[in-house]
Amino acid sequence: MGEDLEQLKQRLPLLDYLRLQNWTARPAGHGPEFVGLCPLHPETRPSFYVNARKNLFYCHGCGQGGDLIRFVELSQHLSFRKSLAYLEQQSPPPADPAAVLERAAVFYQQQLDRYPEARWYLEQRGLRDPALIRELQIGYAPGGSLRRHLVAQGYSLDLLRRTGLVNSQGHDALYQRVVFPCCQDGRIVNLYGRSTGVAFAHRLLPGSKGDLFAWESVRQFPTVILVEGLFDLAVLWQASFRHVTCSLGTHLNPGQFRQLCDRPRTVYLTFDVDANGSGQQAAQGLAHRLRSQGITTRRVLLPSGHDPNSFFVQGGDARQFHSLLEAAP
Repeated sequence: MGEDLEQLKQRLPLLDYLRLQNWTARPAGHGPEFVGLCPLHPETRPSFYVNARKNLFYCHGCGQGGDLIRFVELSQHLSFRKSLAYLEQQSPPPADPAAVLERAAVFYQQQLDRYPEARWYLEQRGLRDPALIRELQIGYAPGGSLRRHLVAQGYSLDLLRRTGLVNSQGHDALYQRVVFPCCQDGRIVNLYGRSTGVAFAHRLLPGSKGDLFAWESVRQFPTVILVEGLFDLAVLWQASFRHVTCSLGTHLNPGQFRQLCDRPRTVYLTFDVDANGSGQQAAQGLAHRLRSQGITTRRVLLPSGHDPNSFFVQGGDARQFHSLLEAAP
């Protein structure tokens, strides 16, 4: 029957194939799903969903669903065997950095449940809600298998090095790190890794860190809480503070700053209260810049030595955090 079915579907993932066919989609929420107009029947409202992690599609309009091979059967009007022959002749994904980052992110998400040390680390950071972990697309880089996985899908070692996914020796750059995707305009532009061991805590691949995290779901709120780190955001979302976004550090890139200023709002700056005062100094400087653009700011003063993540991990709760928001000058 030719190429092994699973190898075929890994070499040419469904989402990549659809994009090669000029299918236009947008993220459906914060998980691995994308939605667009159905390529199988005429429609004016998007109802065709693709789950990039599971490599499956389903259309709520025409009721069709399945994997890549099933899509080719339906779209090309071919038998199963002829669909396999057709796909075996197709080119691998183009050398698109965003595409390979998306595939790496999905791969890391698939690894998370396979490594108890990764789940244990998330629990130690106070993150215990499985649905939220999936929504944030959190993954784990165990090391040793990413290069083989992506090369088998047709991505070159040179591209993996250029994106920073592997180092000059060909090893996984995010080895033994919990991984979060960083997006811009709905596409993954970077991956952030937080070490679960003794390696340097933070690692971001070369390039832009992208938009404010989950900005499309947060920008609607008249009041926004801005935090430094993704674990700060995660525990606050878990505590039902869904109007929280993250800048990945105290320094906002120009795009992130413009996003905060895109309409009148109040921004609660909730940066670390560290011993050297750097977090609060950064908050004070950012507050001045935002006010010059007509944005109302408040500085949330956590207990000394804390960030939002440690505040919740060490016993703080939603009611206490709400009190800090109310007291913010």
